[in-house]
Amino acid sequence: MTAESAPDLSLFFDILRTLERVQAPYMIIGAFAATLYGSTRVTYDIDIVVDLNETHIQALAATYPSPRYYADPDQMRDSIAKGIMFNIIDSSRGEKADLVPLTMAERYRQAFQRRERQIVDAPGLEPFEVWCARPEDVILGKLIAWQEGRSHKHEIDIYEMLVFHYLGLDPELSAAFDETYITTQAQTMGVDVFELWTATQIAARQEADRG
Repeated sequence: MTAESAPDLSLFFDILRTLERVQAPYMIIGAFAATLYGSTRVTYDIDIVVDLNETHIQALAATYPSPRYYADPDQMRDSIAKGIMFNIIDSSRGEKADLVPLTMAERYRQAFQRRERQIVDAPGLEPFEVWCARPEDVILGKLIAWQEGRSHKHEIDIYEMLVFHYLGLDPELSAAFDETYITTQAQTMGVDVFELWTATQIAARQEADRG
């Protein structure tokens, strides 16, 4: 992410640091996670899955008090119980961060168990460590999102992540990358998803070979 094109993600980064400070279990998924594994697409939000207890809820509410912020503990509790997203809003900057409770989808649980530490290195900030879904789980999430909406952006993210992997730009990451895990899961998601996955693998491999 270049300094010229980098969006303002200050609220998201602050929330990540707060989650670290209060030791609340979380992981980054989606488009921003993809940028940590080779995607170059600019994204204006960070999808954060959280597993909060009452102590974490109270800490978030205290860290983001009204009137500047909206971080309603009752909304957090209700959203966790119902498995729906909740948000933290910075009214002075007009920024909103959506948080996804772990209870929202069963598929998050397996990814949560596999999450790993990655470094966020954003312009103007000191690099810091975060919990992030593994690249295989980010790709599976992208395949699910593509299946639901057929958005080309998910294809691009997967393609760029695979090119990054095939080029071996992060040898340690490439050595641990498990394509078989993705292929096995993609086979259960329908013919169209499996065909997209295999076609993207071929295209990314060809691009890496040209590089």
